[in-house]
Amino acid sequence: MSQLVDAPTRVRTGAHRLADDPSLVTGSAVGLFTNYTAVMPDLTRDLDALIAAGVPLTTVFTPEHGMWGAVQAGESEPSGVDEATGLPVLDTYQRSGASLDALVTESEVDVVLFDLQDIGVRFYTYIWSLYDLLCSSARTGVPVVVLDRPNPLGAATAGPGLVPSCSSFVGRVSVPLRHGLTTGELAQWFAAEHVPDAVGARPKVDVVVMAGWRPDMSIADTGLPWVMPSPNMPTFDTALVYPGTGLIEGTTASEGRGTTRPFEIIGAPYVDLRLAPALNERGFAGARFRDLEFRPTHGKWAGSTLRGVQVHVLDPGVFEPVETGIGIIAMLAELYPQDFAWRPRDDEQGPPFIDLLWGSPALREGIDAKASTQEIIAASPPAPQPPPDIRLYR
Repeated sequence: MSQLVDAPTRVRTGAHRLADDPSLVTGSAVGLFTNYTAVMPDLTRDLDALIAAGVPLTTVFTPEHGMWGAVQAGESEPSGVDEATGLPVLDTYQRSGASLDALVTESEVDVVLFDLQDIGVRFYTYIWSLYDLLCSSARTGVPVVVLDRPNPLGAATAGPGLVPSCSSFVGRVSVPLRHGLTTGELAQWFAAEHVPDAVGARPKVDVVVMAGWRPDMSIADTGLPWVMPSPNMPTFDTALVYPGTGLIEGTTASEGRGTTRPFEIIGAPYVDLRLAPALNERGFAGARFRDLEFRPTHGKWAGSTLRGVQVHVLDPGVFEPVETGIGIIAMLAELYPQDFAWRPRDDEQGPPFIDLLWGSPALREGIDAKASTQEIIAASPPAPQPPPDIRLYR
């Protein structure tokens, strides 16, 4: 029996339940796909707690940002050895298909546990590491068990789906931009529909569900500690705005990387004092905008002093992050037509990055045509609805 701190905790994650009852998973050589986000209520790493409970872990797999989250977006830490446990740590970032299959097969694990803290937004990459792992499971036969964790944004959905031409590592298949599911529920949806379509076989997947979780809960309701899920997701306030302001990454404006409030702070060298009043006059539900200057230490415009706004969410219950994100981009294009620009293509043969984030060209084309938010959403691919039987929590 684990010695975890239970008093303030109202939700027990899948990892917590497994640490209390190792018989929930069978296997003699168990892999763990994880990083620093996967902690117990007392902030013990899942890796250490599961080993202490007797789970026979032999290999650790890590995603973007690596085991410790010490590197920025688009980076990972090299494979190595975990200092505390001596276990091999294998970097999976940018490995899929045959490359990921080989990594899993050569590790000689007979099951892979997946335990990462998602944010609830399609272009957050941890869920696509899960998708790639499930595709690998369908090809290699190595089963996957998801140790479920809360979706910080709850069950609400928003935004469009995704067209196949915009498939990438910020959206392999079509799920709503704000998807409203836990990783365990996504795993079931991927396994039931998307992986068979891609691979021609269904993966072996199971979920160790949470105890006490309800989709109407906030993070504060769970009693669980907030550990920043990636270097630029420091607080729950960041997560609240991210479904909308994450879209700023598809422009040449700064989304606040290199500041202490990434995705809450937006700006550019060409912004002036008109932006904050114009956004406040537009009247976005639950939000106000504060004029400010800032100097990013890295990312876009690093070292330059920029003018912009900070998004303050005053009423999370009515705040609509996706509509707010569209509105910010539209206002930048309206006020500064000579300077506003879309981020250049990362791949000259592929779609612009904003299309990958949105899931189609509809946002970019709508902003360029001065379309309304409603017209942009109407022109976007509709958000698919998951099968009812994949819902694990009511």
